[in-house]
Amino acid sequence: MWQGGSTGAVPAGDRFAWFSDVVSSALMPSAFSAPDTTGFYAEGALLDLGGAQVSRFTYSPLRSRRTPALIRRGDPEQYQLGLVTRGSAWFAQNGAEAELRPGDMALWDTSRPYESGSGADGGTVEVFVLQIPKAAMPLRAERLERLLAHRIPGGRGLPGVLSDFLTSLTGNGPDCRPEDLSGLGGMAVELAATCLAQQAGAVREMSEEARAEALFRRVDAFIENHLGHPDLTPRAIAEHHHISLRTLYALFQDRQEGVAASIRRRRLERCRADLSRPELRDTSVQTICARWGFTSPTVFSRTFRGVYGMTPSEYRHRARIEGTAADLLL
Repeated sequence: MWQGGSTGAVPAGDRFAWFSDVVSSALMPSAFSAPDTTGFYAEGALLDLGGAQVSRFTYSPLRSRRTPALIRRGDPEQYQLGLVTRGSAWFAQNGAEAELRPGDMALWDTSRPYESGSGADGGTVEVFVLQIPKAAMPLRAERLERLLAHRIPGGRGLPGVLSDFLTSLTGNGPDCRPEDLSGLGGMAVELAATCLAQQAGAVREMSEEARAEALFRRVDAFIENHLGHPDLTPRAIAEHHHISLRTLYALFQDRQEGVAASIRRRRLERCRADLSRPELRDTSVQTICARWGFTSPTVFSRTFRGVYGMTPSEYRHRARIEGTAADLLL
């Protein structure tokens, strides 16, 4: 789940120091300065994805730098990809400097000195930071070196897919199980690696297996985020990702289930979860099944019974009884 806090709960005189400590702990040891430390405001949160992490920071205007001394003090040995979602910011490293607006991204290396700061507009900045261990990055260091502190425009193509994925973790991440978060971490790393490879012109460098895995992660994330669309079919998925149906089926060939079975299972799981939620007890079964992409209540009921051994109404009734019994035991 997201873990963090805000300066709102910290005495005014300690807020800037609090933020400095949070960022130095969550990302890497850094030095900070701000034009107004007395009125400084910030929020910070961290979502652990197993092999990767996503941090979200909102803060008043400031500057930060990472010196060789700070690197010696602590280096997580990561590539960090920053996505600006509000305000503007700049990042400088390895002789390059990137000016970022909402939707733009930039990459930096925690093992090298760098500087960053709020943009010329002087407003509040919100940035998501994807932290990728260097050992997990499938691209060579010399390829990535060319991208350090270079602006990656967002909003379209693969960068847009990656930014949408990172920001969607804000709403969906806290509800995921630990094993699901680990899978999301793998998706984030693969999406980022593919995006960076595209920017560096190094897509061919990635092995065939790595490219297939990256494509599968993109498809899997797309399915997860579009389960409620009734037109989510294998053909629609293939067309959205500009691949053939044959390629799509091949991606799922060595998985536990095919693409259509995966869609059906996830939709059923969402319906089952909604049927057991007390706050939805007055919502009709038909409404719930339609919410998760089933267009025919009859087909939904038959499919649900085939998987769970009872009709949706019977399942809801049993869940209600079991919930009442649990409340009585408390």
